[in-house]
Amino acid sequence: MKTNNTLILLGAAAIVAGCATMSAGPDVTEVIKASFQERGIAKLDRLEQTPLQKACSQADAAGKPLDAATASRLEQAALAAVKPPADGTYLGDWKEGEKIAQSGRGLQFNDTAQTVAGGNCYACHQLSKAEISFGNIGPSLYQYGKQRGVANPADPASAEIVKYTWGKLWNSHAYRACSPMPRFGDAGILTEVQLKHVMALLLDPQSPVNTP
Repeated sequence: MKTNNTLILLGAAAIVAGCATMSAGPDVTEVIKASFQERGIAKLDRLEQTPLQKACSQADAAGKPLDAATASRLEQAALAAVKPPADGTYLGDWKEGEKIAQSGRGLQFNDTAQTVAGGNCYACHQLSKAEISFGNIGPSLYQYGKQRGVANPADPASAEIVKYTWGKLWNSHAYRACSPMPRFGDAGILTEVQLKHVMALLLDPQSPVNTP
């Protein structure tokens, strides 16, 4: 029995060593593409990465973070591409924003182009004190506006926080390269109107996010 166990261990070690030294096979991206099929609104273009995503994927595969210079360059490019609201108004209705934040609908193969997408924000963040179930991949957003001193989002003193929040929602990579947060505006997940509603949820003093 001892001999058999030894042979098994040696065999496993040989397999691992063989895998470690195996020459590179087909391009991983092409293998992934070949395994997917378009279905409904889920198209193969979802597998196409932006330059920033490619850089982050390569860094992750290498087991190390992006170097500071590359991260800064990519963040600046993402920030420059953020589109502010066409009418200059950043806030909508927080009640609508709450519905969007709690909805995980949209962009699935069984949805249609007319399906209204949600932000699914609660899956990664706490939003209000009343919530009893929420994700913790991202930081808590409870008291988001209040903690940042946004008593009146229209006040010029709050302008920088308002613009920052919009930019973060539009493309989180603008402030943190390789952020796992969805690019809600840049990727067309939420419309401009929807983004305004989510902004109100985060910044309106009357929102449950900012009330005790």
